[in-house]
Amino acid sequence: MDGSIVESVERVIRAMRNNLGESITIDDMARTAMFSKFHFSRMFLRVTGISPRRFLSALRLQEAKRLLLTSSLTVADISHVVGYNSIGTFSSRFRLSVGVSPTTYRKNCGYVAPLEDHPRTGRQGFGRYPVLRGTLHHPPEFLPSRVVMGLFPDRIAQGLPVRHATLDGAGEFAIADVPDGTWYLIARAVGAGIGIDADHDAYVSVSGPIKVTEGRPVRPLDVWLRRKSIFDPPALLAQLDEAMVAISTVAYRAIAETTPTVA
Repeated sequence: MDGSIVESVERVIRAMRNNLGESITIDDMARTAMFSKFHFSRMFLRVTGISPRRFLSALRLQEAKRLLLTSSLTVADISHVVGYNSIGTFSSRFRLSVGVSPTTYRKNCGYVAPLEDHPRTGRQGFGRYPVLRGTLHHPPEFLPSRVVMGLFPDRIAQGLPVRHATLDGAGEFAIADVPDGTWYLIARAVGAGIGIDADHDAYVSVSGPIKVTEGRPVRPLDVWLRRKSIFDPPALLAQLDEAMVAISTVAYRAIAETTPTVA
């Protein structure tokens, strides 16, 4: 891809990050990129996989998640800081994207119960829909200790995936009962020894579009993890937060073991 295009898109993303509380229009972004509005939108989609507006929205919600955990600002104040005029709109979008309300996210310090396993039915534990199989690979410099993979309708990890799998490392995987549709497989990995503040050290992978039709086998995938770049939108779903995945799993197991059962 033309290096000037990549540099222009990077310049726009950095401008987004520095002005999340401002009203940023497509015209503003195009001027920053020094392209026509029409050409800019196509180039941004080509580089990042999603539209400029959706990328900006993801950055705003990711910053809201950070502020909820690291500041004493009220939810209303945070909604304004990240560019929302209505706390109702902010709270609704946060819940749909992250999986819990802003208040719950803060109250639980970002810890969210791991994604529940999809029930398997039919012969050999699988249902009527196809099984997505593949092999997860990692580069030599990175040893994943926990990987969460989810199937989403597009290239951004927000809202609950239609199906998912959690791996303890690289290797073969199988995601059962994948419904009809066109999906993107998004993987987010946590490395051994990585702390909570490690978004820049995260490794990711996006595969797709994957067309799934009942009764037709799905070709196995080779999924390669790579270091997260500035062009990757944040993973908004709380269970895909880097490092938080492993920590929340351990935390919730500890809570479950110490909480008495009510008859």
